[in-house]
Amino acid sequence: MADVQVFTFNLFREHTMTARETGSPTCVVVDPGFYSPEEENTFLSSLEASGTAPEAILVTHCHIDHIWGAASLQRRYGIPIYMAAYDAGMEVVFGRMCDRLGLRVPDFSFSVTPVKDGDIIAAAGLRFKAITTPGHSPEGVCYLEEGSRIMFTGDTLFAGTIGRTDLVGGEYDDLIRSIMEKLIWLDPDITIYPGHGGTSTIGVERTSNPFLEPFNEPEESTFESE
Repeated sequence: MADVQVFTFNLFREHTMTARETGSPTCVVVDPGFYSPEEENTFLSSLEASGTAPEAILVTHCHIDHIWGAASLQRRYGIPIYMAAYDAGMEVVFGRMCDRLGLRVPDFSFSVTPVKDGDIIAAAGLRFKAITTPGHSPEGVCYLEEGSRIMFTGDTLFAGTIGRTDLVGGEYDDLIRSIMEKLIWLDPDITIYPGHGGTSTIGVERTSNPFLEPFNEPEESTFESE
């Protein structure tokens, strides 16, 4: 089973998370969003205290609040960063956004190992299946660990809501398709760990998420035709 630890960083209250098989000396880091030196030290000190070293980084999408710490973490540990291919021109857009908000521009010098839909990433004693979920951003990816019944959903699916689509590259129809075709019919007891807010399960979101109301079905009828 997987041990998951959740940290909340930066002004966007983004969740940087670690996951590992119970007892594993290594972990994967999901969406390293620590912003300040203090936040980075908090994260690194926690790893040191637990005797855990990162083995890989999984990025759900390349928005600034999810990658602020990616380059630093990769340099420190020399580990791969897995994410879907993205338009490098977005770096200019993010730079302008940071300038407007008075924020530090992310370091985009990290190298990327591209993932495609269905790819399996084995690390820290776990096996993560990449599920591409464009909509919030074109390169959105969720990471499902079927053995532990957990999934990191980034900003695609939240507890009680869905990702916003009014940012550059967002597309509402793509987001709904991603959720309905690839996520919402997974096993109902899979716990989701979104990029912001609380955890939930696929079953709860399938039956009660108000943004999916046209599709909500009572849990007891979900599998009645099987």
